[in-house]
Amino acid sequence: MSTDPIGLADVARLVDIASPSHHESALADHVQAELARLGWLEVDRVGDNVVARTRLGRPSRLILAGHLDTVPANGNERAKIDGDVLWGLGSADMKGGLAVFLDLARTVPEPRFDLTFIFYVCEEVEQIHSGLLQIEHQRPDLLEADAAVLGEPTGGCIEAGCQGSLRARLTLGGVRAHTARPWMGVNAVHRLAPVLAAVAEFPLRQPVLDGCRYREALQAVRVEGGVANNVVPDRVSVVLNHRFAPDRDVDAAFAALREGLAAHLDDAAGDMLVLEDHSAPAPPGLGHPLLGELAALTGRPPRAKLGWTDVSFFAARGMAATNFGPGDPEVAHTADERLERSDLLGVHRVLLSLLAGR
Repeated sequence: MSTDPIGLADVARLVDIASPSHHESALADHVQAELARLGWLEVDRVGDNVVARTRLGRPSRLILAGHLDTVPANGNERAKIDGDVLWGLGSADMKGGLAVFLDLARTVPEPRFDLTFIFYVCEEVEQIHSGLLQIEHQRPDLLEADAAVLGEPTGGCIEAGCQGSLRARLTLGGVRAHTARPWMGVNAVHRLAPVLAAVAEFPLRQPVLDGCRYREALQAVRVEGGVANNVVPDRVSVVLNHRFAPDRDVDAAFAALREGLAAHLDDAAGDMLVLEDHSAPAPPGLGHPLLGELAALTGRPPRAKLGWTDVSFFAARGMAATNFGPGDPEVAHTADERLERSDLLGVHRVLLSLLAGR
């Protein structure tokens, strides 16, 4: 019989409770019921977000946060354990992390510092739906803490901070003409060629912050243009996705993008570069004592989080935050999403050491 403090079966039970974005009620009910049985936690529910807190009067407080939702199923909605591997939707992203948090809530009644467990909805969809925003709007007091750990899948390694993301639309103008007499017009689609070349060759930085190397990226992700098959197009647009390091804010990143593409914009032609959407980055935050101790306990060098996560939410509110959880981030959202037992146990062991001091 296994003597492990947590097992794949604990995660499998969560996987088998379907919780696609906007449909997390059943899982929220389960989490709330599990936590309500523990006499040392004060449990609150805000919509389908569940928050549980210790009230020990410790001088510092740490948030352990994880999202309840998953992306839509892809033939992997039921959990399957095969030896030391659990297969199933959300096993890595991030029901493994949720299972770790639930076990710690059950087994560490007197942590070294006060704890706030946050199980929230709608991380996998537009940020406007985020459960963290719901909590902030209705019960901002539940978010008060000194630092936060997001249980995102990181393979048991600290993935510090996160890069910012912006979406910009570049529109180029032209002049319509018959395709039999194209010299009478200006083909906006043809004008896009040097722009795409500039995007492909855009100078991208790799700054090192707190020992973590971030790697910026710029990609053209959508092109729209054309009027009819016999008309020279007078308008074309390209959507750009830019991931930028956390030593810049959104304004600075967009300004650098505009400067880099300025040579290809003609005001007289009606060209425009417009910022359509953005998500702020988050610094590594490893200078905070709790997060620095967590990083040391992993025994592995931290690395930069190249994608975006809700550490940004906490960083924007002046709180140090980092990503640390079981599961390979590269299998998240895939049909063969899976979680290895060693990964689950390793993350549990590190967080237990941090909370209990052993």
